[in-house]
Amino acid sequence: MHDIQVIDDPATAAVAMEPTRSRILSELALPASAATLATRVGLTRQKVNYHLHALEACGLVRLAEERKWGGLTERLVVATAASYVVSPNALGPVAVDPNREVDRLSASYLIALGARIIREVGGLVRRAEKADKRLATLAVDTEIRFRSPSERAAFSKELTEAIATLVSKYHDEAAPGGRPHRLVLVAHPLPKSSDSEEQAS
Repeated sequence: MHDIQVIDDPATAAVAMEPTRSRILSELALPASAATLATRVGLTRQKVNYHLHALEACGLVRLAEERKWGGLTERLVVATAASYVVSPNALGPVAVDPNREVDRLSASYLIALGARIIREVGGLVRRAEKADKRLATLAVDTEIRFRSPSERAAFSKELTEAIATLVSKYHDEAAPGGRPHRLVLVAHPLPKSSDSEEQAS
């Protein structure tokens, strides 16, 4: 089972997001039969089987085991991933694209960059898995509380300068066998928790 599976096919995205099938999918972290799932989700075994066939056809669940009980065969299926993300590719031509955003300081541009990461890295992961290779990536995630807007601006300026220095040091356009990498740095306010929002209101 994968940790995360990126869905870029529109039909598969529609199947995964249908409420009943999404619920069934969430119950398949461990292998289960249609009869077991029917009890958990409150549907008949026939209806669960119908939804399982749709999920399996899209590659969202797979056969884990078959058990023989007398003359009957019980199929146990399991989700192909612990969680799923829908790629912007699933939206076709209306998918968000950072190249269409003009204001690079806008929240819309940041969202577009995030969407591009999902699209690009999702495709790279699939190709790496087919080649039985590990995809080399780097991710840094931290939090910082600024004392004032002026210090936030100063931090942004220093960070930009530091990145520019590192890029000029390590970037080599003519390096034989070199491979370009995309570096994206983003910062945004942390969402308030529901408790904090209630206190602030």
